[in-house]
Amino acid sequence: MTTRNAVSTDLTQELQARVCAAMADSTPLRLLGNDTKSFIGRASTGEPLVLSGHTGILGYQPKELVVTARCGTTLAELESTLAEQGQRLPFEPPHFAAPNGPPATLGGTIACGLSGPARPYWGAARDLVLGARVLSGRGEILRFGGEVMKNVAGYDVSRLMVGALGTLGILLDLSLKVLPIPAATRTLVLASGPDEALERMNHWGARPWPLSATCCDGERLWVRLSGTEQGVMETAAQIGGESVADSEAEAFWSQVREQRHPFFVQGEAPLWRLSLPQGAPAVRLDGPQWIEWSGSQRWLRSEAPDAVIRAEAERLGGQATRFRGGDRSGEVFHPLSEPLMQLHRRVKSAFDPHGLLNPGRLYANL
Repeated sequence: MTTRNAVSTDLTQELQARVCAAMADSTPLRLLGNDTKSFIGRASTGEPLVLSGHTGILGYQPKELVVTARCGTTLAELESTLAEQGQRLPFEPPHFAAPNGPPATLGGTIACGLSGPARPYWGAARDLVLGARVLSGRGEILRFGGEVMKNVAGYDVSRLMVGALGTLGILLDLSLKVLPIPAATRTLVLASGPDEALERMNHWGARPWPLSATCCDGERLWVRLSGTEQGVMETAAQIGGESVADSEAEAFWSQVREQRHPFFVQGEAPLWRLSLPQGAPAVRLDGPQWIEWSGSQRWLRSEAPDAVIRAEAERLGGQATRFRGGDRSGEVFHPLSEPLMQLHRRVKSAFDPHGLLNPGRLYANL
C-alpha cells in the first residue's frame, strides 16, 4: 500500500461532538468544505460546520486501482498523487474553484455528485465510489462498502450518499476506483449543427470506439478519443474532421469541465441543466444551448418560466435543474412525484431524523 506524507488530520471525534451537540440543541447545520459549490441546490441555512480540516490520503494501492481519502482532502492533492502513478479519477470531476481561491475538496465533489466530460464513457462519480465512512444525523459513525468492486451485499448505501448534498450524512472517508491515464488522446472538431451532432453522437455511441468526451456548441462538434495509440488513430480516421493541437484541446476540455467556456460565463439568464435520454431530439426552447455527453446532458440559458422548461424536459423523457442563477429560495431540482418524495423523506428520516444536516438544500421539505 502506498501512503502519503502530506498533512493528515482526523477530525472525526470533533465532528461527531458537533453533531451530537446540534442534536441536543435542535440546531440545523450547514455543511461546508471550501465553499466552491455553494451555488448548487437551494440556498441552505444553519450553523456552519466546516469539514475542510478533515484531511489526508489514508491509503493508495495503484496495483488495485483504489484510493481512500478523507473528505477535506483537496482534489488537486488527490489528482497529483494519482498522476505520479500514471492514474486518474475516471469521472473527471469539475473543481469549480475560483482562481486563487480555496481549492475544491473530495467530499464536496462527491456530495454534489459531479462528473466531467468523460462521464458517459468511463463512469459517473456514483459508479466509482467503493466505500464510505459516514457521520449520520444521529451522531453515529457508519461504514458502508469497502475497497473492492465485489464488496456490496444488499443495498449499496455508500453510493446513496453521492449527490445527496450532505442531507443524509457527513462524508468522513471515501474509497474510490481509479484508472490508468490513457496512452493516447486526440480531439477532433467537425462543423455541425445540433441535429446533425446528435445523430452523429448516437451513431458513434453504438460503436466500440474509444470515445472519452463529446460536445456541440451549435456550430461545431467536438469529440475526444482516449485509448491505445492504434485505437485512437484508427477511430480518428473514420470520424474525420480537423485534429486539434494537444495544448488547445486540453485547454478546451478544461474550460468545458470547469464551466469557464464563454457559453457558461456570458449572459445573465439562469443556466439550466437538462438530463435526457441519449437519443432524445433537440430541445425546443429559445436560448443558447450546449450539448454534452453524447446528447444526454444539455445546458440551456433561458429566462423562460420554470414550468415551461421542466415540461419540455419531461416531454423528452428527462428532468431539468436550475444549475446557476435565478431564484434559489424555490425548488431548484426537478419536482418529484409524491410517492418518490415519500421515499426520499423515509430515507432522510433514517439517516437524519432530526433534520439537522443541510435542511432544505435538495428540496424545501427535506
